[in-house]
Amino acid sequence: MQLETERLFIVPLTLKQVQYMAEDMGALERDLPCIYAGEPIEGALQSIVEGQLRIIAKNKANHLYYTFWLIIRKSDKIAVGSACFKGAPDENGETEIGYGLGENHTHNGYMAETVQAMCNWALAQSGVNAVIAETEKGNTPSENVLKRCGFVQYKQSETNWWRLTLN
Repeated sequence: MQLETERLFIVPLTLKQVQYMAEDMGALERDLPCIYAGEPIEGALQSIVEGQLRIIAKNKANHLYYTFWLIIRKSDKIAVGSACFKGAPDENGETEIGYGLGENHTHNGYMAETVQAMCNWALAQSGVNAVIAETEKGNTPSENVLKRCGFVQYKQSETNWWRLTLN
C-alpha cells in the first residue's frame, strides 16, 4: 500500500523497514529502493524511531497509524522526508499527524502535498473524524503547511494545536 500524488510516493514502512531506518539506512534504501535524504536519523529522532519499533510491534492491526511514511520523490527516487500518525484514532475519532523534511528539500510544497494526501486517506478510514497537529509557536513553515491543507487552529498553550475535520 502506498499513496501517490503528482510528484510523490508516500510509503508506509513495514516493521522491518522501520528497523532498517533505525539501524541500517543502506538496507532501507535497497529495500524500497530509494536514496534517503530526509532528516538525519540521530539524537532525538533516533530515539523516536527506536521507540516506534516497540509500538508498531504491539499494534500490528493498526500499523499504518504507528509507522513512518517515507516521502519519495517520483522523479529521482529521493526520500525527502517522512510523516507519521501518532496513533490510532482516539475516542473522539482524532489522530495526530507529524512530519519532517530534509533540510535541502524545504519550500518545494512536498510537505503540503504529503499532509493533504495522508489526511485524505485518514479521513476516509472508519472511525476517523479529524486529524490534529501540534506546532511550536513561531514555526511559520509548519503552520503554513497546515493552513494550505485546510487545518484550523483551535488551541494555544505552550504550542499551537490545529484540526482538520470531515466536511
